[in-house]
Amino acid sequence: MNTARKDRRQLSLDDNAVAARLFGGGGENLKRIERDLNVSIDTRGTLVTIQGDEANITMAGRLIEELYLLVKRGYQLNPFDIDYALRMLIQDGAAPLESIFLDTVCTTAFKKKAITPKSIAQKRYVDAMRNHDIVFSIGPAGTGKTYLAIAMAVATLKAKEVDRIILTRPAVEAGEKLGFLPGDMAAKVDPYLRPLYDALHDMIGSDQIEQLMERTTIEVAPLAFMRGRTLSDSFVIMDEAQNTTPEQMKMFLTRLGRSSRAVITGDITQIDLLMGKTSGLVEAPEVLKSVEEIEFIYFSEKDVVRHPLVQDIIKAYEKAEKSNETVQGE
Repeated sequence: MNTARKDRRQLSLDDNAVAARLFGGGGENLKRIERDLNVSIDTRGTLVTIQGDEANITMAGRLIEELYLLVKRGYQLNPFDIDYALRMLIQDGAAPLESIFLDTVCTTAFKKKAITPKSIAQKRYVDAMRNHDIVFSIGPAGTGKTYLAIAMAVATLKAKEVDRIILTRPAVEAGEKLGFLPGDMAAKVDPYLRPLYDALHDMIGSDQIEQLMERTTIEVAPLAFMRGRTLSDSFVIMDEAQNTTPEQMKMFLTRLGRSSRAVITGDITQIDLLMGKTSGLVEAPEVLKSVEEIEFIYFSEKDVVRHPLVQDIIKAYEKAEKSNETVQGE
């Protein structure tokens, strides 16, 4: 018979309607908290009773209180937000969840859903893009590096702080020799820039994107075609920057003209350059460390905001890679 003592804590919320939105249909949000923190949660109106180990009920209580305040402020809570909020509180018990979740960068085109940071690192990233003309974001897939950069670019364009958005990405698989491919510039690099287009579709919509591209307000500029240009009054995003050489990185950074911003994103664990080639993204932090106006933001698997399984996949591969390195070193 299990005789382990369970601690108990009660929370009294002050608004039935807000509490109902917090709890979710059928109490699905509370069930998620129960599962994540191994606690039992019962509700009677606005009275919430939490049972479990002391540390877990303390965390569950803090989480419910913080999420309640968010919902009260009008935030539309979804189940994944609970995981993100819990992850932030575990990482930093004093994490300002309100200022993070309510920091709207942009809204989606169709559902008008707010695009906000979902981790402490994402909040630092958003603030860096607002306060610096050149920002590097380095980390694994699924951490929102590209998506938030696109959101910031769209927000900046709508605010008339820039005149155009320029998207670029090294086309490593084609050796950057794009002239032999059929179609215009956009058609040639379309497969490489598809993730950027996908994000734009979320925030602007297909019809408007086509109009903006016709007017070159949104421009695709493959890295191979940027040499010699000066990019003024622009928000420039280079994605997959781990596949640039140091020479290409220098060329890109020196294209920036007046009233322009640049965001460089990449994952240094997924370099596709030929063996022996140095990645410009690997070299940049060392070369540029003395330039105070340039900000570097680093993400880890803790910041993954795609499907929860993505975080587990990244951890599994990192574990396997470390194991292989150990075997090879023996």
